Amino acid sequence: MSTSEFVETTPSAQLRPGADGFPADVTVEALTGTLGAVISGVDLTAALAASEVAAIRTALLDYRVIFIRDQHITPTQQVTFARNFGALTPAHPLLGGLDDDHPEVLVLDSSDYPLGVGSRGNGTSYNNRWHTDVTFSERPPMGTILAARQIPARGGDTLWADLIDAYATLSAPVKHMIDGLTATHSASGTFDRFRADDPSGEQQNRLAALRPVQHPIVRVHPETGERGLFVNETFTQSIVDMSPAESDAILNMLYAHTVEPERVVRWKWREGDVAFWDNRSTAHYAAADYGDHRRVMHRVTVAGNPPTGVTNS
Repeated sequence: MSTSEFVETTPSAQLRPGADGFPADVTVEALTGTLGAVISGVDLTAALAASEVAAIRTALLDYRVIFIRDQHITPTQQVTFARNFGALTPAHPLLGGLDDDHPEVLVLDSSDYPLGVGSRGNGTSYNNRWHTDVTFSERPPMGTILAARQIPARGGDTLWADLIDAYATLSAPVKHMIDGLTATHSASGTFDRFRADDPSGEQQNRLAALRPVQHPIVRVHPETGERGLFVNETFTQSIVDMSPAESDAILNMLYAHTVEPERVVRWKWREGDVAFWDNRSTAHYAAADYGDHRRVMHRVTVAGNPPTGVTNS
């Protein structure tokens, strides 16, 4: 499948608890005021009914990130589940998939990253920084599905921040200032640091092929119409047409505002947990606080479309 075929799909219906057609056995429990919910009553090892898929997608739109406990799914079952929500992307622009049968599954294994590499010297993950997945591409993923394979006894939580609420709680003058702004996103500043051990040069060649892209700072959600911030400290490089000092001042203000505790949910993983988050409206951070203990996750991403800004540019 070519890159142009990885397009986001939009459901024809939404279901909420209590509505006609909502599955009787499915429950949705909110975790915070705006962000995060636990879904019960679905079995991801089996084929889902259309009403279950619609209910899950509605919960995703309502709560940005949803969690399903006790789902010891295989990689094939994870891929099958993800395909209910659209076409899937390859595992990662720079990394291969799990195996030939599962090119969509990215393995995130802390043992692949020596202590300190990419983790500010205090952990075993290069994901312990706030980011939205793959915003350095023209078509960032619509959503991400993460399955917990091996979890350390302590630590290894993941945090999500609500980018919709982050925009909504800005002052009117700041909203007016940023609504029409565009920012450059790039992979080079992040992945250059973690691919130094690359004797074949393959990683560097892939990295060189990833040209910087520009996205609106304020993204209009394609399904809900809500406005949300679409910048992150990992891949956002600078604001277009601004001096470095101006750009840094605005971006740093937005980053700090985004991750205030009022708009963050923290999930303590158990093996068998599955998280599904809306990549269009959240940023996340994997805490690297488990020392040399091993943490293994499988990630699958659902294809998205180019972000649309307030001015539809």
